[in-house]
Amino acid sequence: MSPISRPSRAVLGASVAALTMVVATACGPDNADPAVTAAPAADAGASASATGKPGAAPIKLPTLEELKTWKLEDWDKWAQANVITPAVKGYWTLQKLLEAKPKPLPQPAPDATQPPAQPTSAAPATSAPTTSQPTAAQPGGSDQLPAMVPAKPVAHPFPKNMHVNGKIFFKDGGEDYVCSGTVVSDPTNPGKSNLVWTASHCLHGGKGNKYYTDITFAPAFNSNGVLSNGNRQAKLEDAEPYGEWPATSGMVSPQWTAEADPEKGGPWSQYDFGIIKVANPAGGKSLEETVGGSVPLWFNAPRDQVGSVSNYGFPEGKPFDGAELEHCDGGKPSKKAADPSRPAMLLIGCNMTGGSSGGGWYATKDGKPALVSDTSIGNAANTYEAGPYLEDVAQHMFDYFSKKAK
Repeated sequence: MSPISRPSRAVLGASVAALTMVVATACGPDNADPAVTAAPAADAGASASATGKPGAAPIKLPTLEELKTWKLEDWDKWAQANVITPAVKGYWTLQKLLEAKPKPLPQPAPDATQPPAQPTSAAPATSAPTTSQPTAAQPGGSDQLPAMVPAKPVAHPFPKNMHVNGKIFFKDGGEDYVCSGTVVSDPTNPGKSNLVWTASHCLHGGKGNKYYTDITFAPAFNSNGVLSNGNRQAKLEDAEPYGEWPATSGMVSPQWTAEADPEKGGPWSQYDFGIIKVANPAGGKSLEETVGGSVPLWFNAPRDQVGSVSNYGFPEGKPFDGAELEHCDGGKPSKKAADPSRPAMLLIGCNMTGGSSGGGWYATKDGKPALVSDTSIGNAANTYEAGPYLEDVAQHMFDYFSKKAK
């Protein structure tokens, strides 16, 4: 699989560099993972006009170093200038959900990292193959590619702790797409989170483009297996045990909106993370209370302390059909970097395809699962997936969003 999902390009004109509070966006198309040269950091002198308020002053696009020092008020300026209308209630029907798909995965150029070890299709998903461990660091901060680990479906009905995983549906122009997402803990509202973590390319079309629309989260999708084995006759309420939770706001990294080509992997993929806030369609309890839990985010996780990583998602491309929650137990992640000045991505062997984009990567912290990344890119051979390392930029963005998102 190449980078995992990318919708068509709709030119957004002046808001190329906008980091925004959003509502619906998506992951469907895919980011290819070609060998690319490092893209320059965002030009400190570049600017973008505010799209949310007529006559608003242009916003200066920060350098990466400046971005790391942004305070809440700095993030607020970005958010205030870019507001998207919330998802339309009732847009998604079962037919639309079932037909939503990633766009064809582009064929990436040969990888800049070392060739992968032979696939380990016979290895159990619960144990990481020894060949997946890096043997030597490569130029640009990347390690040897890991051996492929076959994805395994979560058994039906899902265990309660798996209900935090779900599908993110969105609309790009006249087409419907799908990604994956995870209910994450909200420090501002402990025990009552309405926050879902995913990838930037599931929310925004990248440089020169715009946010997607009708972004909606369906937690524990197909938990009871009614859509399994090719069955498409189920009722919508049977496939969605907790219903659909429309996005009311969202945010992606400034690097994504300023630089990204969502059909190709590149330095922007090292900041391919996003967050949405959703609303209970029936009112009442929060998302976390409804599904029975959330996953805390582990920012700046020491790489030597991140032992075994498992990623989860709903792959849609063949040989998968999007009905199953799949996971790859990839062992200790190695590193992949397009731009050595940015945090190297986490890399594990996995054969999931488009649609798994944005799905959560779990590691163990203090004996409990914590989210350390999200699925961003993969290769055409579907042997690995890579996700961004969540450092200061991701943490500061999340801290702002937790405190201010409506």
